[in-house]
Amino acid sequence: MGNELDKKLEGLLDKYTELLLGETTDELKNDVKQWIIYSHIAKSMPPLAKHFNEIYSEAKEEMKETIQRIKTLNETHRAKKDR
Repeated sequence: MGNELDKKLEGLLDKYTELLLGETTDELKNDVKQWIIYSHIAKSMPPLAKHFNEIYSEAKEEMKETIQRIKTLNETHRAKKDR
């Protein structure tokens, strides 16, 4: 990717993470990026995601933990906004 596109996509990820979780850190952005990639692959090519899960069972568990962490942070953020 070109440098300009990289910057723009990074900005998009920053804003998405902020809107989703209420804050943006490098760790949160990395979690969100992993979640986005995995979710897209699981929806668009389920056999590939299944294959990945079978071969890398420890990564599957890490991904489940990441998804749960994002879900929890999102629910907390939404609850704060609704007050």
